Amino acid sequence: MKDKRIRYIVQGAVIAALYAALTIGQNMLLPGTASMAVQFRVAEVLTVLAIYTPAAIPGLTVGCIIANISSVTAGLGFYDMVFGSIASLLAALAMYGLRNVRIKNIPFLALLMPAVFNGVIVGFEIDFFFIGNLHFNFVDFLVQGGLVALGELAVLMILGIPFCVLLNKKGKQMGIVLD
Repeated sequence: MKDKRIRYIVQGAVIAALYAALTIGQNMLLPGTASMAVQFRVAEVLTVLAIYTPAAIPGLTVGCIIANISSVTAGLGFYDMVFGSIASLLAALAMYGLRNVRIKNIPFLALLMPAVFNGVIVGFEIDFFFIGNLHFNFVDFLVQGGLVALGELAVLMILGIPFCVLLNKKGKQMGIVLD
């Protein structure tokens, strides 16, 4: 029993560290590609882990908080740290909840959750706090939310599906899937 708890904590910590390091590193190498409205945040492929282990839920949330703290200095502010992290938490919870809904052993519905939650929550954040100066505009929200969702979909379809295939085959051997 104790070994499972320790493994859960270690997995969550490793996922958080990987997510933060990948996002911060990507922003350093390619500024804006992991923190603007139209983004291809490579670390989002790690959201797939929420389908395979519940340890990914706190890991992704903490990793997102750390990564978004670094974006505060890039001018995105406190709002991105809060709203982006809430979107990541809700997406990870939904992914874990939908983990068994599969088509040809690929959890397509779960893979859509980061696009849905980030599109809605971060789309609202961008419209309300950055574009609208504390005013909501539905058209701007749809545009910004759509751009955020598009970036999420791109990552999860291009990188996430192959990662799922790998985890389906090797996840237990790699120690990623908890018993």
